[in-house]
Amino acid sequence: MTRTAFFISDGTGITAESLGRSLLAQFESVEIRMLTKPYIDSVDKAEGLVEVINATAVRDGAQPIIIDTIVDADVRSVISQATGFKVDIFSTFLEPLEKELATRSTYSVGSTHSIGRDDAYMNRIDSVHFALDNDDGARTHQYDKADIILVGVSRCGKTPTSLYLALQFGIRAANYPLTDDDLDEDGSLKLPPALAPFRHKLFGLTIDARRLAAIRSERRPNSRYCSMDQCMQEVQQAEGLFRQMHVPFIDTTRFSIEEISTRMIAETGLSRRFSPR
Repeated sequence: MTRTAFFISDGTGITAESLGRSLLAQFESVEIRMLTKPYIDSVDKAEGLVEVINATAVRDGAQPIIIDTIVDADVRSVISQATGFKVDIFSTFLEPLEKELATRSTYSVGSTHSIGRDDAYMNRIDSVHFALDNDDGARTHQYDKADIILVGVSRCGKTPTSLYLALQFGIRAANYPLTDDDLDEDGSLKLPPALAPFRHKLFGLTIDARRLAAIRSERRPNSRYCSMDQCMQEVQQAEGLFRQMHVPFIDTTRFSIEEISTRMIAETGLSRRFSPR
């Protein structure tokens, strides 16, 4: 049986979806169809959504799961009438917190994901721009301003990790690709001159050669670039360089970008400029 889960919010829906997905991920044996419904910020919209939820219950033969972060009392009242198993995140957690803190919550719509403090928001934007400007070794003269420099072979996950660090934590991350141009006379990789002064900022990414070959095949099929021999050689050389230069590194093969980033922060002690959104 397929169950349907609705993540409902009168704001962006990011909080409801993030928590909802985290909770439902614990039930691997159940097939769950997940639907996010943001900006349900009026009684009319809520009534329309209740009709959809009730129709879904009839279609599925089981009540949908409703996870919401609705702030407006009138809208919450309408949603509460839907046929579904309800997880009201705000009432579940805010009411006990109000008692503990001896004060009422402001119940502000969208306060988690709004611009909020301008300095934090601008720091986030600046960090994203920095990651884009310093992607793939395009520029190296700004490395003195980088919080961290990701190093690894092409297509091992440097760019998405750099952007995630910037967007979620305000960390200024540059990244540099290791290529054949960085080979020494004996065929082993050497630390590129652009990176040498910033060795203390380096963090390596590696990946299983078979996975790397599959990723590269999508970009340049039937090329030397995606061949198994080439991928194995590059990965071995990169890992050898990391060990020789005492550069910490992580295997990205089985980790998500979120896991790679948080493990990196934990290992390096990098300071987050703000909490994740």
